[in-house]
Order: sequence, then C-alpha cells, then structure tokens
Amino acid sequence: MSNTPHTLHDEFPAEAHKISALKASDAHFAKLLTEYDSVNDKVHRAETRLDLLTDVEEETLRKIRSRLKDQIAAALRK
Repeated sequence: MSNTPHTLHDEFPAEAHKISALKASDAHFAKLLTEYDSVNDKVHRAETRLDLLTDVEEETLRKIRSRLKDQIAAALRK
C-alpha cells in the first residue's frame, strides 16, 4: 500500500484551472471535491496508521474515493 496522499492536484495536474472554475460555478462539483478530500484524508490516515481501521473499512473508503475520482474526472471531461 502506498501512503502517498492522492490529492486532486496530483491526480489532475493539468486541470487545476478547470477544477477551480468548476468549484466556483458548480455546487455539485464543489461537493464532490469536498467529499473526495474528506475520504482521501481518511484513507491516508489509515494507510499511515494514524487511524486504525479494519481492512474492510479501509477498502470501502478506497472504493468511495475511486468512485468520487471517476465522477470528478467525468465532470472535467465535459
């Protein structure tokens, strides 16, 4: 497991301006970003053993993070 935080800046480095613009103009997109950051932080804390989660809990969070990232990517492609 990697304990590298998967920030949106790292995941979509070429889309920084578009992310900022959509965040300001699209409430749903802004909510996706907030949810992604929250879940991503929980995954990172679990991976670095700051928070102890079961394997199932950690895997569930990773799946949620992946789903949110897919939704963010889809919004950026529009």
